[in-house]
Amino acid sequence: HGPRRGPRTDMGPEIAAAVGFVSSLLRTRGCVSEQQLQVFSGALREALAEHYKHHWFPEKPFKGSGYRCIRINHKMDPIISKAASQIGLSLPQLYQLLPSELTLWVDPYEVSYRIGEDGSICVLYEAAATKPPSSYGMLTCKNQMMLGRTSPSKNYIMTVSS
Repeated sequence: HGPRRGPRTDMGPEIAAAVGFVSSLLRTRGCVSEQQLQVFSGALREALAEHYKHHWFPEKPFKGSGYRCIRINHKMDPIISKAASQIGLSLPQLYQLLPSELTLWVDPYEVSYRIGEDGSICVLYEAAATKPPSSYGMLTCKNQMMLGRTSPSKNYIMTVSS
């Protein structure tokens, strides 16, 4: 395995996973061209990197989770709508293309999403064996962690976006 590296600060893989996921949702409906998708992906990647810049703590992966969460809840996430406006997609079009209920958590070492308020949480990206040792305890049981993490950041989002 070689020497252990410290936690990386680069958000590349996580942001790529999140952007790829949103782009694939747009792609499946077929009314967005590949070229538009590339522009959208680039814009979204930049917007997320900017948004997360001071809110990324690899040593405490869940710190700031609510802030980083991308959410469509019959209200479009502003970061997505901004990237979409660069390729001329209007809000009504976005609502047709994307699920009306989508929560995307972009955390260091893990990107997961849930479609629908009661949907199950699916992991899109998980970094293998790079989690800082201090958090192993809370990561042993996935379900426990999911239960623990959804309540504070969800309520937090509600208060911030209203």
